[in-house]
This record gives sequence, structure tokens and C-alpha cells, in this order.
Amino acid sequence: MPNFAANLTLLYPELPFLDRFAAAAADGFLGVEYLFPYAWSARVLRERLTDNGLTQVLFNLPPGDWDAGERGIACLPDRTREFEAGLDQALAYAEALACRQINCLAGLPPDELPQQAAWDTLVANLGLAARKLAPQGITLMVEAINSRVDMPGYVLDTAEKVLEAIDATGEANIRLQYDIYHMQIMSGDVIRTLERHLDRIGHIQFADNPGRHEPGTGEINFDFVFKALDRMGYSGWVSAEYHPTGPTSKTLGWLRPSATR
Repeated sequence: MPNFAANLTLLYPELPFLDRFAAAAADGFLGVEYLFPYAWSARVLRERLTDNGLTQVLFNLPPGDWDAGERGIACLPDRTREFEAGLDQALAYAEALACRQINCLAGLPPDELPQQAAWDTLVANLGLAARKLAPQGITLMVEAINSRVDMPGYVLDTAEKVLEAIDATGEANIRLQYDIYHMQIMSGDVIRTLERHLDRIGHIQFADNPGRHEPGTGEINFDFVFKALDRMGYSGWVSAEYHPTGPTSKTLGWLRPSATR
């Protein structure tokens, strides 16, 4: 079975955030991710990781004003200084948490922003981030997020767009973050898509569709998907990023066969 990680932003919502580390470890997870670490000190987060024998798998660059609806600023020409400052902040956390992957949210360009200007800014910021992370051995992830249900207008809503942006940077340490939930909505054909892009994928996330809940609540055959990832030889992390329909520990039937690996 794959190397599973728990997304602590979505999983264990019944617990305070800092208590979710111990809960994830008790359930058999070896790694964790979450959207953003910046509300807590790196020291506190590192203690939770160390105390529970967990690896920090991933977190996101600062997204702008998340509560106001911003979903990344990498494509916004008037926010480049803020993007670079956020990159420095994320790098400091990554070093403290021994995290080797950081994801960049591309953003929601306003209607008045020309598409080419948004694209050029995005490519330039991705290149800047990759070059800054490379000396520390950190890989930049770039995720496609569906624009049909969750984020209408999101600038990178397919795997192909992400790969085009990555190629345009000319940098080597950028990988596609493939979210099975988002890509099922946008294109389906998950197994063939994973096979086609496997050498470009650095991280995988999942939830069932529709609803973004745990495996078994929707249309995706996750037992088949996980076995296919093993067959393909994928060795990276696979993160559970879903809204549990009940207490998280009771939604982990998909994990139990691998919990004692």
C-alpha cells in the first residue's frame, strides 16, 4: 500500500488542531500535512511532530487573505513582493520542520487582469520559488484545483495547465501535485492520467467524489487506485485530504490494511 499521510486541516475536525498530530499517529499515519503552519510557532509544530514520530510531508505557501476568499497570489502582478516575503516565511518553516515539499497555490485572477499577464506573473513566481528552494533540497509542488465545483476561476485547473506552467519556468525542482478528487471532477480517467504523468508527480492527495468525503462515499474505486499506484511503482506520499462524515478514526477503513506496515 502507498505511504499515507493525514491532512490535519481537514481530518480530525472533532479535535483541537494541535491534538490532531497524536490522533493521526495513533491511527497509523506516518506523515502529516496541513494547509498552512503560520498560525503556530515552528517550535510548537516541531514538538508535535517529534513527540509523535511523524514526518512533515507538505504545507502551502502563504495564500494571501484566505478568509477573504483569496486562494494564492502567485498569478497577481501587484502582489509579487508579498509573494517573495511569503516564500521566505515558508522556507523558514520548512527548514524548522524538516519539510521537503512546499505547495504553491496559483490564485484566482480578477476579471480585469489580462490572462497573459496573470500567466506570465505565475510562471515568473514559480521560477523564483523553485530557485530559492532548490539549495535547501526542497521541491516546489504546483496543484491543479477544479474550477467546476470548488474554485471557479482558479488559474490552474487541469494537470496539463500545471505541467505547461512548470515547463515554462525551465526549473528542475518543480513537480505536479496530483489531487485525485479535483482531477476526477475535471477530467476523470484517473488511472491513465496518473500513468501518463507519473514521472512528473511529486505528491498525491485524495478524497472521494462527490462530496469530498472519505473513500467509499462516492464514485471512485480507491482500492483499485491504491493498488494501481503500487503497480506503477509510485514511492511518494499519498495524503488523505477529505471531510470525514463522522469521527475521523471511524472513516479509516481504507487505511487499516496498511496501518501496521
